[in-house]
Amino acid sequence: MNIIIALIPALGWGLNPLLISKLGGKPVNQTLGTGIGALIVGLIVQLAVRPTVDAQTFWLSALSGAFWVLGQIGQYTSYSRMGVSTTMPISTGLQLVGTSVIGVLMFGEWAGDGAKIVGFAAIVLMIIGVALTAVTDSPDGRNGLMSGLIILVPTTIGYWVYSALPKAVSASGTAIFFPQMFGMFLAAVIYALVSGRGQAFKERTSWLNAFAGLIFGVSALAYIFSAKANGVATAYVITQVSVVISTLGGLLVLHETKSSRELRLTIIGLVLIVAGSVMTAFLG
Repeated sequence: MNIIIALIPALGWGLNPLLISKLGGKPVNQTLGTGIGALIVGLIVQLAVRPTVDAQTFWLSALSGAFWVLGQIGQYTSYSRMGVSTTMPISTGLQLVGTSVIGVLMFGEWAGDGAKIVGFAAIVLMIIGVALTAVTDSPDGRNGLMSGLIILVPTTIGYWVYSALPKAVSASGTAIFFPQMFGMFLAAVIYALVSGRGQAFKERTSWLNAFAGLIFGVSALAYIFSAKANGVATAYVITQVSVVISTLGGLLVLHETKSSRELRLTIIGLVLIVAGSVMTAFLG
């Protein structure tokens, strides 16, 4: 049963990019829909569990959720520019490298010289993996890659802050769950209004994309329970299956194309990214 719980976020986060791409709409529709779905799950959890948090913890958690939206906007925009099968391994690798470095510098993780050596080696593996998945042979592919990276790389900072802020508060995962989902929804609404796409609230694709938000919310909740049941390291490692699902799904389900060389390098890159994440998960 514990393994089944652990597989929920892996499957949910792996299939979500495919669902988003199938549902369509512009990034603002996808972001708004995700925020709506996440808020619904957050409200259900809050009403069912009724955890309490102080005001500072609530707003820090909400801020982390808002920064997640920044990262997600970059990811959604990149889907249309360089495809899911290219975006996801690069995005995942950048997230893993950034959060690992922040953990060491800000929270004193990887204590001891041995842990730091292994951690540094893991980061190198992930960087190489990202570089391999980004290789493209065609001029159009290179243009799409550069166009996507211009958005994806800076917005990944949002994911880093989303992961780091909860470490600064002393509260359980279920306690900060609703504030994070609320922050996601609030940031999605602000994004729609600031981008001049207020009509997105009335568009059908925004509400269809709420299903993706529901899946994200359920997956995030399942990860909290998986971490308790299986341990953080094991739960985290299993979730890395998601990048394999989304990358291969982009090729098989969305019919994105890669040359045999690109596909070979992408598979090698995925192995290196997952291997690096496994190494960091057990360093503490």
